[in-house]
Amino acid sequence: MFSQYKNNSRRFLFGDLIGFLLPGLTLLIITVTFLRVCWIVSVPIVDIKGKQSAYIYIPTGSNFGDVQKLLGSTSYSQHLSAFTWLAKRKYYPGKIKPGRYKIVDGMRNNELVNLLRSGRQEPVRITIQNIRTPEELAGKIGKSLETDSAQLIRLFRDPFFLQKFGLTETTLFIYFIPNTYEFLWNTTGDALFKRMDREFRKFWNENRRREADSLKLTIPEIVTLASIVEKETNKNDEKARIAGVYYNRLQKHIPLQADPTIIFAWKDYTIRRVLNMHLQIKSPYNTYLFSGLPPGPICIPSIASVNAALHPERNDFLYFCAKEDLSGYHAFSRTIAEHSNNARKYQQALDALNIKH
Repeated sequence: MFSQYKNNSRRFLFGDLIGFLLPGLTLLIITVTFLRVCWIVSVPIVDIKGKQSAYIYIPTGSNFGDVQKLLGSTSYSQHLSAFTWLAKRKYYPGKIKPGRYKIVDGMRNNELVNLLRSGRQEPVRITIQNIRTPEELAGKIGKSLETDSAQLIRLFRDPFFLQKFGLTETTLFIYFIPNTYEFLWNTTGDALFKRMDREFRKFWNENRRREADSLKLTIPEIVTLASIVEKETNKNDEKARIAGVYYNRLQKHIPLQADPTIIFAWKDYTIRRVLNMHLQIKSPYNTYLFSGLPPGPICIPSIASVNAALHPERNDFLYFCAKEDLSGYHAFSRTIAEHSNNARKYQQALDALNIKH
C-alpha cells in the first residue's frame, strides 16, 4: 500500500488501494445482485386480501403490455416491476397464453410467471340441464366462457355451421347431453360444438341407437319425445308410463295433445293452465292441431327422460292428466270418459286455488 523511497518516506499509492479493495467490491456487488435476484424470484407477489384463491383472466390476443395492465389494475398483485423483470428474463412476453388462471394468496413471483408461461388454466365447470331455449343455453355458457352469449346465438342460428354437425336450429338441443362439463375459459364456439359432438357420440352408443331403432324412431325424435316427458313431470318413477302413453298415441296416429308443446309455441313459460285460447296458435309445435312429434325438442331433457323415451312402459293408456291432489303425479286412463272425469277433478282443484292461467 505504501512504497519505500530513497529518503525512506512512505507514499500512499492509490493503485495499491484499488487493487486491495476491488475483489471485495466485486464480491459485494455480486452478493447484492444475487440477493436482489433472489428477492425478485421469491418475493410474494399475490395478495388476495384474506381469500385463499382468486382468478385472473387473460383475453385472447393479449400482449405483454396487456398482461402488465391487467396485473396492475387488480388489487391482487403487487411488485409489478419485479414481475416485469423476471418475465422478460424468462421470455414470457413472447409466449402469452390466454386463459383463466388460479392464483393463491402468497404466490411467489417465480410461481406466477411459470404459471402464466405454462398455459396451465383452471377449467370452468358448466352444468347443462333444464334448459328451455337456445337463448337460455347461450346465456348459461356465455357467462362462464370468453365466448359471449351473442356469439353463441349466432352459431345456434347459422344453418351452414350447424350443418357441419348434422343439426338444424330446431334439432340443436339433441347435441347437448345433460351433465357437468369442464371447459377451458377461452374455448371457442367451434371447439364447444366439437366437444359436444364427442359427448353426443359417446352417449348415443351402439346400444342406445339400437334401442331407438327398435321403436322405429330417430335420435332427434327420441330426444323430442323425451323433452315433452321432461316438461310433463319431474317424477322419474312415472316418466316411462307417460312415454308409453305418447308412444301409444303415435302408433295410433292420434295427436299427442301435449300441453308443454303449447307453452313452448307461445314462448310464455308463465302459463300454468292451458286454455282453449292457447290451443288456437298456428305453430308446428301445436300438438293439438298437428299429429306426430313436433319439429324438435322443446327443452334439453334429463337423462332420466331420455331413458324413459327409449324404454316406454308397455301399457294401453291413451290419456293422462295431473291429479287433483296437485302432488305432481298423474292419473292415467284408457277412455275419453275416464279422462274427462279426471280432468274435471283437476280443473276444480285449480279453480279452488284461483289459478286462472
